[in-house]
Order: sequence, then structure tokens, then C-alpha cells
Amino acid sequence: MDRLLNTVRPYAWGSATAIPELLGTEPTGEPQAELWMGAHPGAPSRVDRGQGAVALSEVIAADPAGELGPDAVRHFGPRLPFLLKVLAAASPLSLQVHPDRAQAEAGFADEEARGVPIDAAHRNYKDVNHKPELICALTPFDGLCGFRDAGETAELLAALEVDPLKPYVDILHARPESHALREVLTAVLTADREAMADTVHQTAAAAERLGAQDGPYAPAYRAYAAIARHYPGDPGVIAAMLLNYVRLQPGEALYLGAGVPHAYLDGLGVEIMANSDNVLRCGLTPKHIDVPELLRVVRFESDGPGVLRPEAESSGEEVYTTPIDEFRLSRYVLPEGGGPRPLPSRTPQILLCVSGEAVLRGEAVPRDEGAAGEAAELRLRQGESAFVPAGEAVALSGPGTVFRATVVA
Repeated sequence: MDRLLNTVRPYAWGSATAIPELLGTEPTGEPQAELWMGAHPGAPSRVDRGQGAVALSEVIAADPAGELGPDAVRHFGPRLPFLLKVLAAASPLSLQVHPDRAQAEAGFADEEARGVPIDAAHRNYKDVNHKPELICALTPFDGLCGFRDAGETAELLAALEVDPLKPYVDILHARPESHALREVLTAVLTADREAMADTVHQTAAAAERLGAQDGPYAPAYRAYAAIARHYPGDPGVIAAMLLNYVRLQPGEALYLGAGVPHAYLDGLGVEIMANSDNVLRCGLTPKHIDVPELLRVVRFESDGPGVLRPEAESSGEEVYTTPIDEFRLSRYVLPEGGGPRPLPSRTPQILLCVSGEAVLRGEAVPRDEGAAGEAAELRLRQGESAFVPAGEAVALSGPGTVFRATVVA
């Protein structure tokens, strides 16, 4: 067991207080957006095994089979295939979508062949991997996820009574859904910027008005109006109105697969994702937007946001079921005075305590040759995390709530 020393990423959209409150530290006054746990080269966690802090990525690279286990290495190669985060949003993140694996491989190969520098601002594909992700709310958490039913979106837009939106309403009524969604999103992202900015201003004012009234779309209108306050005149405000607005309650989660447009708006959550940096943006950002490539990757089909709730197993583990193997997220709600919960040990795992305290007890470690063993113990306070290599048997007790991140192998 290794206590993780983690890095906080200070992105502009981050909360100044949420992660410090979780960690029990003083706010710096600057935004603290993401706490990273894992071996991603951008900000790997560090561990100290008695010779000073070393990047977890280096520890794994030195002995992949020993740290990850032979099954994980066989399935995913000699690297930890997921990144665990605490995400704290105080303003909307960019509206974005991720490619599937085949799209990522083709896009990466194309940009490499064209000589696009890997760190170029206009580069879309930084690696050959897909980037499915899961966000689980620790506080009420607002987001956008997937296209709303086209007929319902037409109704929502029509109620705004903004003249430049009427052609979109007509398209959503008249065309087959996938064609309509593609045509409207294309029109929004390729429109004259000055004219679109005026449309966004009119739409934001109308959304403010309707959000203050009762109605089935009032919470969504309030969310869109808030987005417009952060990104005045941005075409992404109109693009966001094509998507389902969802508010997660603590413990609820969203799974975001390839091609699903989404944005996180506000709240604190635990996020897990495949180790990739491939993002195509639709708006709500000053960063590069490649409209043709975006339209090639987006899945133009409506679906509900698909809110996930954990499924309890007899072991006490509560699992968020997803259709991919690179990560598996679960949690343990450990009561006061409860017995230790043995954890599966075949795969590598990261344990994150989000409330209370957790005690990890490992196998007996000999003090001297021939002497009785003494069990290793590690205490995690709220906000602290640990890496447990594959093959290391650990039992967990509380009282506290612990998220467990591992792989399916």
C-alpha cells in the first residue's frame, strides 16, 4: 500500500474552495479544478517507499507485472489504463466529445503524417486511445449529456420566441432526427460570428425570463442562461440547448461514451476516465474547434442522460456498471464499528476516501527473520488516497466513504 501524493490542476473553471474543503487545506484564492490520482504523464501521483517521493508512472514502468499484475498488463499493456480525479467545477467546462478507438487511431495517424506538432493548439489527437469517462457526484452536480429528443428541443427553442431560432425549430420538426440534429449543430457552429452573438444575447435574455417561471424546461433554461453569462455571445450556448440538462444528486453518476456531446457545469464529483487526452470541442471555450472533424465524431442520436446509481453486491461494494474494461469504479460506505471488508486483489487499485476516515490493513509483514508478522496499516483521512498493487491483499474499514478505482481484466 502506498499513500499517494497528488497534484491539483488550477484550470480557470475550477472552484476556489471545494477541493481545499475536501482536503482540509486553506484555499489559495486561485481556482483548484482537478485533483489527479494515477500515472498520467501530465501530472503523475508520487509514492514514497522509503527512498523519497517517486512518480507512480516510474514505479510502474520499473515493474509493470509486479505493480499491475499479469492480467492487466496482458489486456492494457505496461501502464495504468485509467486516471482518477476529483473534479470541482465553479463554471462550465467546454462543450466536448471524445472519439472511439478507431477514430482516435485514424486521427492520430493522419496528424502524424501531416507533421502536426503534438503540442500544437490546433491538434485534435494527442494519442491513439479512446476516452470514455464516468462522473459521480459528491455534491449536487449539473451537467449536459447527449442530445435531447428533437421534438422536445424544437418545443424548448420555440418557447423562447427568438426569431433567428425559428429555422432550427422548423428543421427539428421536419427532418429525420439524426439529419436534423446534424444540420442544426452544423448551422450553429458555422454561422456568421457577429450574427450568432446577437442571437445568443437574445436567447440568453429569453432563457432568463422562462427560467424564472414554472414549466417543464425551467431548470434547463436557468442552466442555459447561466452558461450564457459565463460565455456571452458564444455559439456553444445554442449548441448546449440541443443537449439534455441533468442534475445529479450525491452518489448518482453519468457514463459518457464515444461520440456523446457533454459538458460539466457546476459541482464536485469523482471522475474516472481512460488514459487519453483526445478532446474535440463544440463551444464554450477559447480553444480550437475543428468543426468538420467534430461532425465526423459526434453521434447524432437522441437519448436520455442515463443517470447511473450504484448496484450493491453482497460484499458491501457498490458498483457503477459501465461497458468498458479500462476502468471500474465502485464505492464502500463503511459504518462505525463495522468489520473489515476484504478487497479483491487481482488487479491494481486506487482507493480515495471522500468522507470520514478509512483504515487499510494489509498482509502480515515480517519484523525479523523467523519472527511473527505484523500487519501493515494505512489510514486515509478525507481527501487522501492510496495505490494498492495487484496481488496485495487489503481489508478496508471505516467509518467513512471510499471510492475504489480498478480495471476489468
